Amino acid sequence: MTDASALADKPEYRPSDDEPFMNERQRDYFKKKLLNWKEEILREARGTLVHLQAETENHPDLADRATSEADRSLELRTRDRQRKLISKIDEALRRIEDGSYGYCEDTGEPIGVGRLDARPIATLSVEAQERHERRERIHRDD
Repeated sequence: MTDASALADKPEYRPSDDEPFMNERQRDYFKKKLLNWKEEILREARGTLVHLQAETENHPDLADRATSEADRSLELRTRDRQRKLISKIDEALRRIEDGSYGYCEDTGEPIGVGRLDARPIATLSVEAQERHERRERIHRDD
């Protein structure tokens, strides 16, 4: 059996609660997941840049021009959100390196593999996030 076929037969690793939390294998898994997510965002951003540069034509029709401007504005807002997301991904990668990744910023308790798999940039456990959101709602309603 060749190396390629051995890799194809091997099931993809998924972290579980049955193993020690934030062991080397889990850290590698989340690091790769974050790096792949960042690369995907950067690839989309490059595509947007190319699209925006190509879309510099001046539309003679006012409705077409308005639609084009609205589309451009939406794309730029989306890219700005993704720029902020890249910053959060970079912070998560730094936490992996310093050993604090996967632990709640408020309580110091493990965030949980399931939450991290769904939201790899999470910094709060589910309970701490719910408390944070309740406090936000209370202060917003004041």
